Amino acid sequence: MPAAVSRAIVVVALLCAAAAPVAAVPQEQSSDRPTDGSHRSADPENATSVDPRIVELYPNPPTENDRGEYVRLSLPDGNWTISDGESTVTVRGRPGQVVLTDAPDALPNGTVGHVLPASLSLANSGERLSLHPGTAPNRTVDSAEYGTAPEGERWLRGADPVWRPLGYDPRSATPVGSATATAFVLPDAPEVPAETIRRAEHRILLAGYTFGSERVADALVAAAQRGVRVRVLVDDAPVGGISVRQATLLDRLVAADVDVQVLGGPAARFRYHHPKYAVVDDGALVMTENWKPSGTGGADSRGWGVRIDSSAAADELASVFRNDAGWRDARSWSEYRRGRKFTDAESEPNSYPERFAPGTVEVRNVTVLTAPGNAESGVVRVIDRATDRVDVIQPTVEDGPMLAATRRAAGRGVEVRLLLSNAWYVQEENAALASNLNDWAERTGVPFEARLAEPAGRYGKIHAKGVVADDVAVVGSLNWNPTSTRENREVAVALRGDTVAEYYRRVFAADWRAGSGTVPRSFLLAAVGIVAGAILYAHRKLEFA
Repeated sequence: MPAAVSRAIVVVALLCAAAAPVAAVPQEQSSDRPTDGSHRSADPENATSVDPRIVELYPNPPTENDRGEYVRLSLPDGNWTISDGESTVTVRGRPGQVVLTDAPDALPNGTVGHVLPASLSLANSGERLSLHPGTAPNRTVDSAEYGTAPEGERWLRGADPVWRPLGYDPRSATPVGSATATAFVLPDAPEVPAETIRRAEHRILLAGYTFGSERVADALVAAAQRGVRVRVLVDDAPVGGISVRQATLLDRLVAADVDVQVLGGPAARFRYHHPKYAVVDDGALVMTENWKPSGTGGADSRGWGVRIDSSAAADELASVFRNDAGWRDARSWSEYRRGRKFTDAESEPNSYPERFAPGTVEVRNVTVLTAPGNAESGVVRVIDRATDRVDVIQPTVEDGPMLAATRRAAGRGVEVRLLLSNAWYVQEENAALASNLNDWAERTGVPFEARLAEPAGRYGKIHAKGVVADDVAVVGSLNWNPTSTRENREVAVALRGDTVAEYYRRVFAADWRAGSGTVPRSFLLAAVGIVAGAILYAHRKLEFA
């Protein structure tokens, strides 16, 4: 609401609230709310803090009239007042976490702390709040100030970034130990994902951006019919929409008693639910490709994947799944699809030869990475530790911390190779980028080279998002752009081991040899004034899903 109106409401409403003991009608709620991960970020403003603090503000809920906005305080015993400079609310005798809200029933189930009804009206355009002892109203013990409040996000003291969507807390990068794994690439080995699903005996948790694979749908239905607990979680609004094919397959899964949910909507924690993984019994499958014919079906994209035989990896990804599916932005497919129209069916698939068979590899350590939160920094750390060679395959790359890490690596003498897609919708952009990077490498004399891939009939286009840095390979859904690293839910794994790194490096080397080391002259003109951002960015989001 406008700041002027909100302050007028504060003058009346908060003074009325101050006239009565707000703590007299508390609504207690438990602390078992699902968050974005089992690993909460360290925060000094917790229930045991002895310092009175303003720790969280939620000014702009995605609700009518901002219903459900709140202020969270961390308080020692005693009486305290919070003020916006014009009006005051008093909290009496409530030590620990205290949540002041105009609508307790609008808060998520399990909200942590003492929830106290209070007439609040935080300005969406910005506000300054101050906290005072009840016995010394002129002494400020803490204050908080914010500018324009993003819809659906909360201000958190000491957080980085300071605004986070309600319901989201970053996870830590999680090492889960050693494992035997099956490394594979697509389109060469499409049987690995489907066969992994077919082997399930107890549980399948399948997470994706889209779902359009009839082969995998068959395997999921068969698993459910033999008593396997099957759950599927996909994005509710992928770029380009949900196709008739996808809707038909999801309907079929629901009819077979598969629990299908979609993630998104006005209260969404992520811009897109974009990972491609599955937990199957005590193993995990992590890929760069979507669950559809052109991806896991082997009908188009060059992709990387790994099946990890590790109960620890499976349990960590199961935790990610449960938390992503356990918040209010996850809805059942049956509820979501009512009254909706879907897009036209997808194009017919192609077929490609198998050049690289799956390989059994030993991994000394698996680290699970997620975005938002730790995936970007995890990839940077892998590259920064390289001393010999870094190979990167991506559909395209935007300037940012990960590209900067490859430049640093080349600057210290590490050989860096970057392979980009030559698909028509990014050909000019990638050619310009490769030209700029290669010119920079030539000027500075560093061992860095960028190329555009040439599929040569072996696959359709580059869709893999992979890194091999010395003896570490990173496989997963993380694109090298800010939306992927900071707004989407993404999942990747860093796999340390000589045999696993060698497997992906061998595939990379073959794709690299077929790539174009020179940039066509017609594309060099595009380097002057980087290609029209808005149109290409839309293509990028559409094609790199």
